[in-house]
Amino acid sequence: MTDEPNILAELNERSREVFRRVVEAYLASGGPVGSRSLTRTMSEKVSAATIRNVMQDLEYLGLLGSPHISAGRMPTQLGLRMFVDGLMELGNVAEDDREKIDATLGGKDGDVSVLLERVGSALSGLTHGASLVLAPKREAPIRHIEFVSLAPDRALVVLVFGDGHVENRVFVPPQGQTPSSMREAANFVNALAAGRTLAELRQSLRTEIASRRQEIDSLAAELVESGLAVWGAGSGGEERLIVRGRANLLDAASEEDLERIRILFDDLERKRDIVDFLQLAEEGEGVRIFIGSENKLFSLSGSSLVVSPYMNADRRIIGAVGVIGPTRLNYGRIVPIVDYTAQLVGRLLSDPGKG
Repeated sequence: MTDEPNILAELNERSREVFRRVVEAYLASGGPVGSRSLTRTMSEKVSAATIRNVMQDLEYLGLLGSPHISAGRMPTQLGLRMFVDGLMELGNVAEDDREKIDATLGGKDGDVSVLLERVGSALSGLTHGASLVLAPKREAPIRHIEFVSLAPDRALVVLVFGDGHVENRVFVPPQGQTPSSMREAANFVNALAAGRTLAELRQSLRTEIASRRQEIDSLAAELVESGLAVWGAGSGGEERLIVRGRANLLDAASEEDLERIRILFDDLERKRDIVDFLQLAEEGEGVRIFIGSENKLFSLSGSSLVVSPYMNADRRIIGAVGVIGPTRLNYGRIVPIVDYTAQLVGRLLSDPGKG
């Protein structure tokens, strides 16, 4: 990638135009572009033979390739990267897209998880790709916790945070729970919870349970530990990755890519790559574009990722939003959408009153 600026600088005006028009036509159609079709769009009148010669030169430079000998040309990964970095024209978010994003994020419910779910749905709907939204850690102190029995094999833990946020999470309780053991567990947890974050509370509870196990009803202790496992694995204390629009990516894939894309989503659902995803976003402010194998998270799927971090009021990165799609994404449209959405999410989370 270090030689890309030199390659771009060495192209003459005609070669640059041919290259740009091949990439733009490919991004619009998803297929190879023939020399004859380009003769109708060039700014100067040139023959198809001349364009074929230029395309051969571009192929020699590694910027274009062809699926087979008789086909037209398509940009390579290097070609797409050079186009994105040096030739792509970015405009503002289209008014229609802006209105849809604003309408989706304009709810007043105050629930961060609901807001971010809507962000994911809006991005996948607007871009026809799959969206990724990395929710921030919950770092507010706990105000109150309650356990509620839903069925013999299901219980609800209600977490009320000091900032007013409420989370409800369903989990499988130990067998034999009674209303009294649930109350005992809640009382035990709440005695330690005040002023502590979830991470701090988990550690305090483990220590306390170990030292006082004989004093605590065994069922209540098991219930607390079950709840701890739920909080530790979910959005309560860790980053959470919300994935929406899976069908969009599967529908757009070629048959040979389907299995690779399924592997990608299996990995995402197991949340293996959350830390890596956040690291990608944290490596610089603003939108970043990863094409194909440039991104170790999604290279197996042959996809591109457009991602941008969002920040809190202290200008600290707390999460990210992104779109995954085929390498022929409409980058010129999607980059402003992702950028605008990330900035809007950051403002809303920093000052919910502005929603």
